[in-house]
Amino acid sequence: MDAPRETFYDVIRRQGITRRSFVKFCSLTAASLGLGANGAATVAHALETKPRIPVIWMHGLECTCCSESFIRSAHPLVKDVVLSMISLDYDDTIMAAAGHQADAILQETRQKYKGQYILAVEGNPPLNENGMYCIDGGRPFVEKLTEMAADAMAVIAWGACASWGCVQAAKPNPTQAVPIDKVIRDKPIIKVPGCPPIAEVMTGVVGYVVTFGRLPELDRQGRPKMFYSQRIHDKCYRRPHFDAGQFVEAWDDEGARQGHCLYKMGCKGPTTYNACSTTRWNGGVSFPIQSGHGCIGCSEDAFWDKGSFYDRLTNISAFGIEANADQIGMVAAGTVAAGLAVHAGVTAVRRLTDKSGPHGH
Repeated sequence: MDAPRETFYDVIRRQGITRRSFVKFCSLTAASLGLGANGAATVAHALETKPRIPVIWMHGLECTCCSESFIRSAHPLVKDVVLSMISLDYDDTIMAAAGHQADAILQETRQKYKGQYILAVEGNPPLNENGMYCIDGGRPFVEKLTEMAADAMAVIAWGACASWGCVQAAKPNPTQAVPIDKVIRDKPIIKVPGCPPIAEVMTGVVGYVVTFGRLPELDRQGRPKMFYSQRIHDKCYRRPHFDAGQFVEAWDDEGARQGHCLYKMGCKGPTTYNACSTTRWNGGVSFPIQSGHGCIGCSEDAFWDKGSFYDRLTNISAFGIEANADQIGMVAAGTVAAGLAVHAGVTAVRRLTDKSGPHGH
């Protein structure tokens, strides 16, 4: 008979973490997930009673920046417990085992936790030449990905590579790299895009699944709404400068020194959905726009193929601050329709004016 699986609380107490630190951790986690007044108690109860979720973390075509981001999470997960919330049974990048031993662990975990584990995928599979552009343990990565997804409870697509394809799938895409949802079609997939995603967004997604035992609410593109429902532009501290028409016109000009809006320098914040302007990076210290560089839109599909990062956006519509990713399409369609109606009305008025002369007679 197998011994009962450890809970998150069991692990951190064994590591010497105090009850007080645990309660503080639960409060921070609840806050990051946007839970209400009883959120900390809900998180604490889940972490004290539920077994850690087995996680298999696989790597396809990628640069490992998602792993680098994840292991540097500073808030709400303190560095000592980043990997304690989950039972990370397999990750060929940070595990001690290698070669045949690592592959044996992968298969053992798959059999032991069939239907119970989360498959976390960093990177994507190339399909050209039967997947031979990415070999993992002597086999095409696409084969192992499909095999491991078959017995997974759910799949997390870490980063732009797994979510959208990223630079590997950029034109002309010689390896035919594709996002994982082009290969895995029968499992729920949580997309956590970004290049890389914010560490606290990654741990927040895991924290939600552990706490509630279900996937977070997703937008129509498969991204967690709690982190991807608002544009960076709408929470950016430079937004008042945009509204006032105050822009950086050239790098290091007077506008740049005064922190004006970077829209004219190619900032993609108005069309990018992510938590960068609220959660920020490096423990909440800063984010690209605060550092003086425009957003490159790395959490959006095909951002590598949308021209230079310094090309000024020309397709911004006047969506309200409260517009989210689900509403954007409907609002856009309504805006176009309204625009056509207005245009038609103006044209009709002009025709009447032309017929009746300059004084309307």
